Amino acid sequence: MSGAFDYFVLLAEMRTGSNFLETNLNAIDGLSCHGEAFNPHFIGYPRRQEILKVTRAQRDTDPARLIDAIRQDPDGLGGFRFFHDHDPRALDLFLDDPRCAKIILTRNPLDSYLSLKIAQATGQWKLTDANRRKAGQAVFDGTEFETHVRELQAFQLRILNRLQISGQTAFYLAYEDLQEIEILNGLAKWLGVSGRLCRLDQSLKPQNPVPIDQRVENFAEMSAALERLDRFDLTRTPNFEPRRGPGIPTYVAASRSGLIYMPLCGQADAAVLTWMAELDGVGVQDLPTGLSQKQLRQWKREHPAHRSFTVLKHPVARAHAVFCEQALNAGPGSNPQVRQILRRQCDVDLPDHPEGESLARAVHRKAFDAFLGFVKTSIAGQTAVRLDPAWGTQAAALANFGAFALPDHILRDSELPRMLPFLLPEKTSVPTFRDLGGAPPAACRLADIYDGSLESRVADVYRRDYMMFGFGPWRKA
Repeated sequence: MSGAFDYFVLLAEMRTGSNFLETNLNAIDGLSCHGEAFNPHFIGYPRRQEILKVTRAQRDTDPARLIDAIRQDPDGLGGFRFFHDHDPRALDLFLDDPRCAKIILTRNPLDSYLSLKIAQATGQWKLTDANRRKAGQAVFDGTEFETHVRELQAFQLRILNRLQISGQTAFYLAYEDLQEIEILNGLAKWLGVSGRLCRLDQSLKPQNPVPIDQRVENFAEMSAALERLDRFDLTRTPNFEPRRGPGIPTYVAASRSGLIYMPLCGQADAAVLTWMAELDGVGVQDLPTGLSQKQLRQWKREHPAHRSFTVLKHPVARAHAVFCEQALNAGPGSNPQVRQILRRQCDVDLPDHPEGESLARAVHRKAFDAFLGFVKTSIAGQTAVRLDPAWGTQAAALANFGAFALPDHILRDSELPRMLPFLLPEKTSVPTFRDLGGAPPAACRLADIYDGSLESRVADVYRRDYMMFGFGPWRKA
């Protein structure tokens, strides 16, 4: 096949005008569209048995076989329509293929939803004779419509992301563009064929050519529901944190029990490790960790009833602990870059040896407040310092687990004494969880500086965590 493309795919959805577009594409010399080639319920069109001598059974066994047949279509540049609920194996085959031309057809989701509901109500999916039009109205369901929109958006974002990663571009069409012959001829030019349309095929007629209030039985209810929808997601919390891997080497497995601890941000809680070691009567140093993906899969196979868990910490206590370790601390574990920023840019007088040294409340509070300001800009991607997972959001860290597997249980650190025993229901006796934190140095006592203003400050920095996990105010120890 000469030209930039070997075949094409029309990425669309039901009731977006894809039938009309396919009819006109097939009217262009050099193009051949084969319907919904990967619809799980039929091949190409209802009651069709095969496409280019590839049967439905052969397609289901090997989707690449049908793609290859369409690629070698003797009638010209072959293609097909593909919707979000079609065979995902085919999507993976053609989406990364630069020799496959991607045509993306979209329509106002409310129009497509109402059209679908009317078609379901009347049983009329195509109209070729206006005199045979079946009048009907849709019954709007707000929950169903929100699901409809989410599915369409998720599919479009997936396509966009894959095309960006592979460096491809697509030809975008809106439903309204389908009546512009110049645009469809522009599509033919982009596809690399010489044929052009002289006129649009008018065999398919619009099925619902009436104002929207006449298409909906419960128009007032629909209007109220749409007012509640935040179309532009105005209340979203922006997320500029870099995506990271799942951090498998930081996971810690029990020595013999089928339990694995997935520390958030790679920071294992010493008290949790001690509890896991006592669980099987071994030392903390004997707990398997530093596993590769292959080793973790093997561990899972050897422990068929395994359970995994992670532990959330209150953002106030978590941020203050990182502040003490990386900013107040001048010894091992400190972060020289952060200390330098707080000193030079925030005019904070950090002691060189804070361990055990009493820090004036005002100095302590000023230093921590400056640290929170730095963290806020870091999370927003506005500093030159690498975002350390230690002060990143727990929501982002939890999402990173999904690259391999999400934990079975998400526990709060305040719940550990009560909840840890439930992770192993088959055990009749488990050790008592003990908080090994001990009394913090005088310089690091959070209770000395905590008040409602500080809570609000932390909530502003970690808005995403407060929203995702429902944290309330931190309580003084």
